[in-house]
Amino acid sequence: MAAMEEDNGEFYLRYYVGHRGKFGHEFLEFEFRPDGKLRYANNSNYKNDTMIRKEVFLTPAVLKECRRIISESEIMKEDDNNWPEPDRVGRQELEIVMGNEHISFTTSKIGSLVDVHSSQDPEGLRIFYYLVQDLKCFVFSLISLHFKIKPI
Repeated sequence: MAAMEEDNGEFYLRYYVGHRGKFGHEFLEFEFRPDGKLRYANNSNYKNDTMIRKEVFLTPAVLKECRRIISESEIMKEDDNNWPEPDRVGRQELEIVMGNEHISFTTSKIGSLVDVHSSQDPEGLRIFYYLVQDLKCFVFSLISLHFKIKPI
């Protein structure tokens, strides 16, 4: 019953990872909006590259799958108080609204699982790390699928 209530409740997700460095403000950001719109932005100024922006409306089935990924990760039970603070290497932000629950996390960039294991909260950060990997794969798949260039 709780899963059905979650499906009908409000849903919003925003993820950001970035830093300011030699090439300016470089970042990756995506958000799933309550109206079903997926917004994606990737800004890499390396070799004067331009910002990539994509928007697409998703079906209820795709949004349901995104909710399932989040629910199964159990990220909504976590707390970022003992996670590494953002630093000169960069920062990550994750905000999720699902039903009546709202979470917002901020931490440093995670280079590898070594960073996760050496943190003060390795279990919580591991859940965050793997959820972010899953969400990135999901978003990249959706963007690639929707914006695939057709051969002439």
